[in-house]
Amino acid sequence: MIQTILFDLDGTLIDTNPLILKSFAHTLDYYYPDRTFTEAELLPFIGPTLEKSFSELNADQWKEMVAFYRSYNIAMHDALVLEYPGVLDGLRRLKEQGYKMAIVTSKSRRVALKGIELFGLSHLFDAVIAADDVTEEKPAVEPFEKAMALLGSTREETIMVGDNDTDIHGGKNAGLKTVAVGWAIKGRPYLEALEPDLIIDSMEQLGDWIEAENATAD
Repeated sequence: MIQTILFDLDGTLIDTNPLILKSFAHTLDYYYPDRTFTEAELLPFIGPTLEKSFSELNADQWKEMVAFYRSYNIAMHDALVLEYPGVLDGLRRLKEQGYKMAIVTSKSRRVALKGIELFGLSHLFDAVIAADDVTEEKPAVEPFEKAMALLGSTREETIMVGDNDTDIHGGKNAGLKTVAVGWAIKGRPYLEALEPDLIIDSMEQLGDWIEAENATAD
């Protein structure tokens, strides 16, 4: 029986993609003024931690770049983060139906909470696992196992919902069923290649699928 739902945050529950892309563009324009990065070149930065993205790009200045990015990102956060149609209402319905829910994100706790609080979502989640809370981020199993331990859940009753390879591969690594959100900025072919158990186009579809899975388990 599926009783627990772990969610990614960015690009899954709230639309932080405009903020993230502009934050990366702002940072890269500053550090690489003679080069123009296209959106296609920026998309791979969505998902991994800032530390991973910038250290692979610039081994000497990555810490400075992370700080520069975060300064802009935090300043512009509330102005650029958007709501996905129907997603927040869908979360409320799932909570009312009694599912245990947690967020598992590669963001820092400080910034993750800004997004959660911006849309008044704190009461919907039993736990938030951020990058600060683990030694290895998604797709390592640690964040998922920590969330399940806090919720008192087993892998057999837990699913992972996300928009990126770190979510789907990480969920699989932890032995969970995985669900990809069809509104992911990287597109459906990208999601299909990850081979999740399900790709949803609405939160209502997620709820229906869980009910069907649980009915079969009965």
